[in-house]
Amino acid sequence: MTVTLADVAARAQVSPATVSRVLNGNYPVAAATRERVLRAVDELDYVPNGPASSLAAATSDLVGILVNDIADPFFGIMAGAAQGAIGAPGAGRAGGEKLAVVCNTGGDPERELTYLTLLQRQRAAAVILTGGSLEDPEHLAAVSAKLARLTEAGTRVVLCGRPPLEGVSAATLAFDNRTGAQRLTEYLLSLGHRRIGYVAGPENRTTTRHRLEGHRAALAAAGVAEGPTVHGRYDRPSGYEVTSELLSRAPDLTAVVAANDTVALGVCAALRDRGLSIPGDVSVAGFDDLPFSVDAVPALTTVRLPLHEAGARAGRIALGAEEPPAGEPSTIPAELVVRGSTAPPKG
Repeated sequence: MTVTLADVAARAQVSPATVSRVLNGNYPVAAATRERVLRAVDELDYVPNGPASSLAAATSDLVGILVNDIADPFFGIMAGAAQGAIGAPGAGRAGGEKLAVVCNTGGDPERELTYLTLLQRQRAAAVILTGGSLEDPEHLAAVSAKLARLTEAGTRVVLCGRPPLEGVSAATLAFDNRTGAQRLTEYLLSLGHRRIGYVAGPENRTTTRHRLEGHRAALAAAGVAEGPTVHGRYDRPSGYEVTSELLSRAPDLTAVVAANDTVALGVCAALRDRGLSIPGDVSVAGFDDLPFSVDAVPALTTVRLPLHEAGARAGRIALGAEEPPAGEPSTIPAELVVRGSTAPPKG
């Protein structure tokens, strides 16, 4: 049932006129009253009427792209590609362009929900969520509820690099992180490595779990005992910091798999500061094949994800310029890229 302005007024125990003043911001309202009204809006998930052009078409020309960290090339590449597709001439109604807005959550689950609420209130034409999701049942349920309300209102929802959500009608482009990670570890095993450490991402992220599952599957299939695993952030400083813990637990490691290429750079720096050579003493591998990977010294062995292609495709699907995948989800393959940072172990 559609929530009305009168419903909000009743919940906040104010007049409909007061609710209108709070939402429009065009008349002074006491702070306590404003807070009560806004709380009622959130509790009822009320969506104010947008401008006349939005009402006529059910949705606006706004497209929201949610990322965890716009400074991270993983997200920046996808967001840039999606924004390019969305802003193409003639993409909007009557030949106009769509306005793509990048929403940087900082990995904060509450900020993610806030952005979804704001996009709902603006009657966004589409919402694209990029990257892995937080593995928290309560948060996933809240996100699913928000996305369900968006799709009911006519908003297209695209998950790019994110696993599907139960009960949400969304086009899903999922990276095959498990298979990519498994092939990477299989390659290290083929070189002769048997003491392999793993620098993982945050424990509560789907991307972290899927890549770690692929790594462990390769070890199990080869009958090789799992080496130490340490968790950290998806950034270079974290890779540097946790390498000390990794080596203290297993100083005889001959290879290290990093959660992504940015983390791998930190691992390489920490190893060099300990007087170890790459790959002479320790082989290092990353994931994603970010642009700097080929220019690292030595160039990183990694797993390539087609980030730009996936982002552009997500943008086209969000516009309705490309049909969503027939099978849900559409799995995007990962490709092993062998470079100079890996070699057979010494001895």
